[in-house]
Amino acid sequence: MGIVVVNPGPLTLVEDLGRQGWASLGLSPSGALDRQSLRLANLLVGNPAEAAGLETLLGGLRLRFVTASTIAVAGAEGIVTLDGAEIPLNQAVRVAPGAVLDFGSPLFGLRYYLAVQGGIDVPTLLGSSSTDMLSGEGPAPLTSGGQLGIGRASAGNGPSSGARTGAGTGAGAGAGTRGKAHVLPAIRRAPDPGRAITARVDRGPRADWFDLDSWRRLVSQEWTLSPDSNRIGARLVGRPLTQTRLEELPSEGMVLGALQVPPSGLPTVFLADHPVTGGYPVIAVVRRTDLDLLGQARSGQRIRFLG
Repeated sequence: MGIVVVNPGPLTLVEDLGRQGWASLGLSPSGALDRQSLRLANLLVGNPAEAAGLETLLGGLRLRFVTASTIAVAGAEGIVTLDGAEIPLNQAVRVAPGAVLDFGSPLFGLRYYLAVQGGIDVPTLLGSSSTDMLSGEGPAPLTSGGQLGIGRASAGNGPSSGARTGAGTGAGAGAGTRGKAHVLPAIRRAPDPGRAITARVDRGPRADWFDLDSWRRLVSQEWTLSPDSNRIGARLVGRPLTQTRLEELPSEGMVLGALQVPPSGLPTVFLADHPVTGGYPVIAVVRRTDLDLLGQARSGQRIRFLG
C-alpha cells in the first residue's frame, strides 16, 4: 500500500495508454483521454510514458501518501495542494510520508492526470491497466478508503531535473523541463472554456451517404459539446447533418475518433471507451493528435472541425 484514497472526487480512474488491437474481443482501446498529458506526467517522474496513472474528473480527489514518492500533475489547470501548500503543475514534486494531496476544481480543462514514480500498481488485462467504462473491464473507479499500490521505480530513471522538494510553492502551469534520459513532450495548455477548440478531420468511409451541404455544415459551423458526453463519446449539438442514403447500414467496425451520425443528424465523436462496432454512418474521423483536446473539453465548449 502506497496511497490511501480519502475522497475520489466525481470520478477517478486508473488509466494508461490503453489496450490496442483487441476489438475482435469487443474491447475498446480505452486509456487516458488526454494521452499527451499522461505521457508528460509519467516522463516528469521518470516512468515509462505508458505507465498507469490516475485520471480525475473535475477535481475533488484527495489522496494520502503512506510512503514517500515523487509525483507530477498535468492536464487540466487548477489549484492542486500538498499539505495545504499549492504545488506547480507540469513539474516533478517530492512527497513525504503522510502528506495529503488535494485537487481543486480546474479553471481550464476537465481532467487532471497524476503520475507517481513507479506507476500505479494494479492488475493488467491484455497488457493494459486501463479502466474501460463501457465494458466494465479493468480496475474499478476509485472509492473512499481504497488503497493503491505503487510500483518500483526503474533503476537509473529518476524524475526529470527540476524536481521540487517538500510540499512546494507556486501556481499555474510550469514551464516544463527536459528529462535526463528523454525529451519531454511539449506542454499543451488546457483549452479555455470560453474559446472554440479546433480539431482536424478526414473524410470517413460513409461521407458519400450525406449531401454536399452536410460536409460544409460539418466543417463551417461551431458545434457545442453536449452535457451527455463522457469517455465513450463526445456528443455534439448544432445544425443537423442530412443523410441522403436511407437504407439500413449493417454494423461495421468503429475506430477511435470516428464521427458517427445517428438519425437525429447530430454527430458523436467516439472516444477511448467507444463501442467497437456501430450501425450508423461515419462521415469523418478526427485525427488522433487532436482527440486529446476533446478529452479536456467541457460541457458547452464550442468545437470547430477543420477538413
